[in-house]
Amino acid sequence: MAPMRSIWKGDLSFGLVNVPVKVYSATESHDRKSYQVDSSDGTRIRYRRVREGTDTEVEYGDIANAYESESGETVILTKEDLGSLPVQKSPEISILEFVPAEQVDPIYFDKPYYLEPSSKSPKAYVLLAKALEETDRLAIASFTLRNRTRVAALRVVDGVMTLQTLLWPDEVRKPDFGFLDDDTEIRDQELQMAASLIESMASDYDPSEFEDTYQNELTKLIEAKSEGGEAFPESEDENKDTEDSDVADLLAALRASVKDRGDSDSEDAPAKKAPAKKAPAKKAAAKTAAKKAPAKKTAAKSTAKKASSGGSDSATTKKAPAKKSSRKAS
Repeated sequence: MAPMRSIWKGDLSFGLVNVPVKVYSATESHDRKSYQVDSSDGTRIRYRRVREGTDTEVEYGDIANAYESESGETVILTKEDLGSLPVQKSPEISILEFVPAEQVDPIYFDKPYYLEPSSKSPKAYVLLAKALEETDRLAIASFTLRNRTRVAALRVVDGVMTLQTLLWPDEVRKPDFGFLDDDTEIRDQELQMAASLIESMASDYDPSEFEDTYQNELTKLIEAKSEGGEAFPESEDENKDTEDSDVADLLAALRASVKDRGDSDSEDAPAKKAPAKKAPAKKAAAKTAAKKAPAKKTAAKSTAKKASSGGSDSATTKKAPAKKSSRKAS
């Protein structure tokens, strides 16, 4: 990864407290870079800015932006026009309010930025970060970046305050779909089975478990082509007709999915299964009952035997958690 370089420097204002910070882009693309060429011989394709209908090239400094007014008229705005906008250009990230974290839907999250303390003492920075974590709230802030006023949510990620720009309300489209008005009937059995499937797949999210398989396979393809080889030779199995496995009954499909998950877990982790936990108290009680009632000796011994082997309801079987199946793509 490229070294991190700050793109902005200013103050994070918190009441009467100012926390000097540096701003860094928190993300970067890992996609392989490419450029366009003529497929026949690999000659690189270049784009020129030319006037429509002519071959006259226009200098970059002479290019302006055209907008359409509400009446449909074309309005040309130069860089000087855009620079005259009365945008607040204060190098300050102003915290406006603190809101419960669950009230900001992730659909509004846009680009994230890391904030690094730039003062000699990071105490004010660390204090605000810890206070945000303790209260489980997000700080809603406004700031100006590249002449555009933005609203953002300030939160803590791995001990670092992260400024996540938010989309404006009119940038989030309303899901206007016809099925939302339908009264779809869901049977209790289907809901219970769906919940069972969810529980069987429940886990803690670990981003390191996932890989961008497209980029991995693209790298293989590039390297193979550079060596004159074939990255993905076609196998015979790919030519065979695949059997239609669609299950018409939703409940049956859910049951099959739960069963498949159970079989997979048992195959993946046979050594993880814990031995049955014995119930000594009830076993002792069964022996005592056997001594007091000779006529029921056989039944008492049978009960004690079941308790020790985990076959009775009185015994508690400790089941080890299923071994997590790898979700990494090969």
